[in-house]
Amino acid sequence: MSTLEGTTLSGRYRLEARIGAGGMATVYRALDETLERPVAIKLMNREVASDSEQLERFRREARAVAQLSHAHIVGVIDAGEDDGRPYIVFEYVEGETLKDRIRRIGRLPIAEAVAYAIEIARALGAAHARHIVHRDVKPQNVLIDEEGSAKVTDFGIARTLDEEELTADGRVLGTTDYVSPEQALGRPVTGQSDLYSLGVVLYEMLTGAVPFTGDSQVAVAMKHVRQLLPDVQSRRPEVSAALAAVVDNATAKRVEDRYANDAELIADLEDVLAIETARAGSAAGEVTSVLRTLPSDTRRRVPFRVRHRAAALVLGLVLLAAVSGVAAWLATRTHHGTGKLAEPAPARALDQVRLCQTCAHDYNPDGLGGDKTQNPQLAGYAIDNDLNTAWQTQQYYDYSLDKPGVGLYIDAKPGTSSREIVIYTATSGFNVQIYAQNAVPDLDRFGPDWVRLASVRDVHNPQPIPIDTGTTRYRYYLVWITKLPPGHDSVSLNEVALYR
Repeated sequence: MSTLEGTTLSGRYRLEARIGAGGMATVYRALDETLERPVAIKLMNREVASDSEQLERFRREARAVAQLSHAHIVGVIDAGEDDGRPYIVFEYVEGETLKDRIRRIGRLPIAEAVAYAIEIARALGAAHARHIVHRDVKPQNVLIDEEGSAKVTDFGIARTLDEEELTADGRVLGTTDYVSPEQALGRPVTGQSDLYSLGVVLYEMLTGAVPFTGDSQVAVAMKHVRQLLPDVQSRRPEVSAALAAVVDNATAKRVEDRYANDAELIADLEDVLAIETARAGSAAGEVTSVLRTLPSDTRRRVPFRVRHRAAALVLGLVLLAAVSGVAAWLATRTHHGTGKLAEPAPARALDQVRLCQTCAHDYNPDGLGGDKTQNPQLAGYAIDNDLNTAWQTQQYYDYSLDKPGVGLYIDAKPGTSSREIVIYTATSGFNVQIYAQNAVPDLDRFGPDWVRLASVRDVHNPQPIPIDTGTTRYRYYLVWITKLPPGHDSVSLNEVALYR
């Protein structure tokens, strides 16, 4: 391949040095002569530019990444074509790939590995929210900038979930060292496939090596289909049981046993980062930056002296003891959500639906009595499996809602059929209706998409409510409170448990 250093594309981008190459394109560091700044140019190789399928993949990458704006995704600046060869202009990231970092130092510090996994998961979450699946998550496609922050790049085989598949049936795309079982078998991929690959990346960061090797790419791919990953704690004993559980959940062979979405994985990783930081007693580099972004409740698990860089020995010991309890709790979970209630399950044999920690939302549509919010900061307490915490409605001092209702809805994404919902409350005696729908709830009005599943007067604690949806899967379930309890000016939902 002839070198193009020194040439200028479209009269603007002067190619200065080749920094990467692949079968479809070559990446150059270039100078944007208009804005006088460095950029990265991904230029399609001339020998494949005439291949319509490869050309469409290249253009699709530009369209996909152009939709994304996130701190941990390498951004697209421009796209164009020069002398029949299309190119994409990216922000230039000075640094190294995550793969280079692993090769250079071997196993990463545990907290650092978790911090990078959080940043990568957040980037994937932003892509998945736009229905874009990366399909080739690997450390070679993660750049570590000069400040130590991770940025995901190379969406070259990404596609939207509602696009027609552009490759032949059964063709495996992606690097087989990190490929999900369903992708290795040529089956449809989703965001959960990216999460599997990220789980393998986390495994490599922790152990310094990929879990499987083989005589061929196909042999490695089949190991991802048929074999469990080697125990991460056997390869690195200092890995906590909580972190090992996250790796296991992310890399479950069956999609239904895997993390359902990015939010679930991120929540567990954030918990683990607090645990690992507490165990280490200190934080440095990118770990410190990620700690600042943790939810306040999670950040409180980090020792005071680490958060504030001040001595607080007694408080630190108390927090470490508390974190040890959190670690034991997290390690017992086979799949993330908010865990399961310690209270007895319904009399009939049902499974509790696992929900992410941010999957409860207050609901008070406009036009039904003023302020749209109903203590949104407390919503998570209704699904945290702790009967000592609660979401509470606003106070109504005339002991009357004076409107059709207020409520709390649960996002059971991507959707589930359900047979029962159980309400735990410290304010028995209110009236409630249960609704479900798949459309995103309209916050401005109580829309017609809601399907009523049940209605109960005089709710007691606990209150099991049959809501058998049969084979119909709903994503959103609404607890709609229509009447306050006698003598009470508000309603508390200490827990809302969904069963299938």
